[in-house]
Amino acid sequence: DVEAAAERLERRPRGPLPAWEGPLEERFCERVQAAEGSLSRVASRAAAAVDVLDYLDRQGLSRDLVAAPHSLLARLPWPQELRLHRRAVQDGDLAGITVAFAGIAETGSLLLLSGPETPTPLNFLVDDLICLLPAARLLPYPEDAWDLIRSEVGSLPRAVNLITGPSRTADVEQTIQLGAHGPRRLHVILLQDSEG
Repeated sequence: DVEAAAERLERRPRGPLPAWEGPLEERFCERVQAAEGSLSRVASRAAAAVDVLDYLDRQGLSRDLVAAPHSLLARLPWPQELRLHRRAVQDGDLAGITVAFAGIAETGSLLLLSGPETPTPLNFLVDDLICLLPAARLLPYPEDAWDLIRSEVGSLPRAVNLITGPSRTADVEQTIQLGAHGPRRLHVILLQDSEG
């Protein structure tokens, strides 16, 4: 019974949470960088679009980018020199951009939900993943993310992905290898614009 499950979730007390101090945004940025992700803070959608171009240039990538069909990305004033592809990711695509549902300050993780506006393959099939996150969507703990999903989305989507930094493994001779199961690089753009 869905109602009984919801009632049980509301009654159940949370377990102990790790203590940390300071603003959510500072903690999130620190944790993203500790996980070897890169991060930019931008004040507007126009600045976010420019940051995407700057990131591609810094990495020596072409100015081709696969974009999730998210409404926030559709509202960005993209520079003309950027070739934006609004389609499913394909073999050979090197960079993509999507929008996170939320960010978790405790761990520097991005919470990505599968759906028509945010297709899951884009999160894992490009070498460079750029993720736009409105600063208003920062949460303190992972538990808060599940509460937000229940309150805003209702039922769980088909996939919920928590991404913390670039993909890595140490399975081969215990040497860290980046890009084993997903992007080699993760760049987060934290958007301060309250209109998101």
